[in-house]
Amino acid sequence: MSPTARAAYALGAVAILAFALPFVAVITLAIVVAAATVADAVLARRVPRLTRSVPPVLVRGISAPLAVGTIGDAPGRVRLRQPAIPDIRVEPPEADGRLEARVTATRRGRHHLPAVAARTVGPLGLGSWQFAGGDEAQVLVYPDVPAARRLVVALRKGRFRDPGLLARGALGLGTEFETVRDYQPDDDIRQVNWAATARAGRAMSNQFRMEQDRDVVCVLDCGRLMSAPIGDRTRLDAALDALSAVVLVADELGDRSGVIAFDAEIRRRVATGRRNGDAVIGAVFDLEPRAVDSDYDLAFHLVGSSKRALVVVFTDLLDDAAARSLVAAVPVLARRHAVVVASVRDPDVDHAVRAEPRDRTDVYRAAVALELLDARARVVAELRRAGAEVVESAPEHLAAACVRAYLQLKSRARL
Repeated sequence: MSPTARAAYALGAVAILAFALPFVAVITLAIVVAAATVADAVLARRVPRLTRSVPPVLVRGISAPLAVGTIGDAPGRVRLRQPAIPDIRVEPPEADGRLEARVTATRRGRHHLPAVAARTVGPLGLGSWQFAGGDEAQVLVYPDVPAARRLVVALRKGRFRDPGLLARGALGLGTEFETVRDYQPDDDIRQVNWAATARAGRAMSNQFRMEQDRDVVCVLDCGRLMSAPIGDRTRLDAALDALSAVVLVADELGDRSGVIAFDAEIRRRVATGRRNGDAVIGAVFDLEPRAVDSDYDLAFHLVGSSKRALVVVFTDLLDDAAARSLVAAVPVLARRHAVVVASVRDPDVDHAVRAEPRDRTDVYRAAVALELLDARARVVAELRRAGAEVVESAPEHLAAACVRAYLQLKSRARL
């Protein structure tokens, strides 16, 4: 129980009247205000019944609706507040009677949204009571799955392609012959069937389809290098966004997908399977990087014994020393599998090289950035000599770059 601001104002007014009224009258008024406040608080003591509607699954960085209300008649006015936690924002956090807010998660994982706080005020507005309504709500925060699904839709509609190149049909050329059909204006010239064109007297094209039932294994590094921040997220966040796109595209193309998440040990593993994208994302969405060195040999050993697959390794290519174990392990894997090493380019490092220096600090910063980029280029060259494809991209473009590499390998019959 606590007095409201109105009760404080009333007692303040009584104190001012002490200069004009007899002492007994002032004491009497003060007692009346105190008694009214206590009585008002007693009337407000009945616990209100609260309801809260919040999505059980959120996507990092995308807001969702949150609603808090009361059931039945509450005694007097009810002030509702949804307490926030560091990784989840609620705007606005409180309201009278009913709270309509937007909840935004800034970090992946499993979070617990605290119980709703309610403050009831009596009919006179003098006394109030505080309550905690309901239980904590578990909220699962996923990586940017909607962006991954937009890539799938673009692929399905033939809108996903390399900039400046003509579209090659809804899902690319493919390598398995399906049929001969009339030439379409945006067909690749390699699709033209010249013999059928000569017989029919009009341009004819070969129709290919993408191979299906290929294995796609995502190897996710959760070691210390993946904890480095990029803007408002980590390298692991960017890798999970790209991983989501790859496994959902695999579902669309009829391939099997799986995941191995590791650092110094195996953290999570999902065997390859058809329509496995949601299961893969659900298995790794709450992983956080740990301050340990990653054991690539351990993870690659689990992949190496399986049949030929596309292995997408999500890691960070910092410098020669940090990537030495990766460079040593890739050749063994590349003998049997098609290997793609995907890594995020740090926009801050690129900006430090391109920006015009204004003082000595900027010059030193640019020199360090150049050393990092040179070391990274050496690692990339070694990985390519070992037989791996290397994908480097800014965080917001990494998912599309990984999907593009996946489609190119399928179109070359590398899987």
